[in-house]
Amino acid sequence: MNEQELKNNIEKALAEIRPFLQADGGDISFISVEKDIVKVELLGACIGCSVNQMTLKNGVEATIKRYAPQIKEVLEVS
Repeated sequence: MNEQELKNNIEKALAEIRPFLQADGGDISFISVEKDIVKVELLGACIGCSVNQMTLKNGVEATIKRYAPQIKEVLEVS
């Protein structure tokens, strides 16, 4: 999978999970992918949410890994 395909798959994964985040007043933005680590920014209500790290790992990271199995980790940046 080339870099563009990888980015497209990450965007597809985020498009799948985005409606769930938006339903709670939040959102997510893809920042970059480097060495199989994806960087995202949580937006809106996700910023101060007490369960955002659980959402990041169990929701976002798991979904991205389904689309791009080579991804090792998803990190939040701000």
